[in-house]
Amino acid sequence: MLSDPLTTYLPEADPDLLAETMVSFANGDGGAIVIGLDEDGGGNHDPIYEEELEGALRAAEQRCRPVIPVGWEQFVVDAGAIFVVRVERSPELHALDDGRVLVRAGAENRPLTGEQVRMLAATKSAGDFESEAVVGATRADFDEEVVAEYLKKRETRKRRPISGTVDEILIEIGALTVEGLPTVAGLLLFGVAPQVLLPQSGLVFVKFVGTDLRGSDGHAGYGRREEINGPLARIIEQTWQVVHEEMSVGAVVEGLEREETLEYPSFAVREALVNAVCHRDYRLQGRRIEVRMFSDRMEIISPGGLPGFITVDNIVEEHFSRNPRLVSGVFQWGYIEELGLGVDGMIESMVQEGHPPPDFKARPHVFTVTLRNIRDRKVVPKWESNMNERQMRALSYIREKGSIANREYRQLCPDVSPETLRLDLVDLVGKGVLLKIGANKGTYYILK
Repeated sequence: MLSDPLTTYLPEADPDLLAETMVSFANGDGGAIVIGLDEDGGGNHDPIYEEELEGALRAAEQRCRPVIPVGWEQFVVDAGAIFVVRVERSPELHALDDGRVLVRAGAENRPLTGEQVRMLAATKSAGDFESEAVVGATRADFDEEVVAEYLKKRETRKRRPISGTVDEILIEIGALTVEGLPTVAGLLLFGVAPQVLLPQSGLVFVKFVGTDLRGSDGHAGYGRREEINGPLARIIEQTWQVVHEEMSVGAVVEGLEREETLEYPSFAVREALVNAVCHRDYRLQGRRIEVRMFSDRMEIISPGGLPGFITVDNIVEEHFSRNPRLVSGVFQWGYIEELGLGVDGMIESMVQEGHPPPDFKARPHVFTVTLRNIRDRKVVPKWESNMNERQMRALSYIREKGSIANREYRQLCPDVSPETLRLDLVDLVGKGVLLKIGANKGTYYILK
């Protein structure tokens, strides 16, 4: 029924909550609001009728500045009749009538600060480059095998046949203009040779022999260099294959079984690669995505700074796409499982396998993710003299189990109020001892 990467559930047709969610989705990548179900799939005991939904939507639209156009569909599921309201990403900056500018953060509608609003407005005013027609490109520049593969993957995601002609679907997803001309997003997703017209869209892989760009003799120190071109799905596939070939393989012995381990966790490498391909600024010419492998680290370098209101400090909790059509396309291909959770998983996979967390470095026109292959499974944060006994107990639990959630912390300290325990964890995050992963009920903490 749903193929939207971002979906939220409202048991009731609440106009205020509808307005907040519509503004959040319009300011971000868009999404779907399912009315009549909760997150666990439970239905509303009181049925919702079309007139009630339309009245709630009218009231919600009156709270949005400017108005946000939406469409809705009705479905019948086991829990009863539900409505799905779809909100598209908007090129405009939207606010509520009380002045709040909201974005989606996990399962919450979060207001932005003044500086974050300015950053988001600057991104909006830059226009949707990915939806522009590519000068010189024609429909014949699309690879029909790649288009067919995408449509098959999309049907699998939607769990029902796709209606409409191929070109109608390509226009719907923004791969073609209404005049039938390839857009930037379309050429990047489906082009036979996108780099002919968009040379900045390729990727360069380099494997260096040591820890520096040059060898000990001062000359070029790389052992392998590959230029990887084609549509984005092929770039992701081929780059992963090259990286996988170059990663050293170790082994750990559990009981009587020997298990091979890669130099870097597969999930972390794939996520960093997919993020670079999806979120780079394709307006910037003269530089391609770079993947650099050194003896002690891997760097994935993406042209363009962080988009919208995203910073290194909020990159775990917040989400905003510079190229939502590309993100949606890669999502349909299956390279993105759940929107907005990739950075969490990247951090978790690195830490669980004994590596330091990824290092994120943002400059105005480039963003770099560094994965380090230093393995030390006994690294523990230094005990602070002002930590209380409860916090020490929490850290001991994390050392044993790998992470701790609020619920588990309350079980460790049943006689302490939940608010006090929450502040304990907030304090450890502020001291740089713990790293917060996820949001709301899914929040947990790991050693930083």
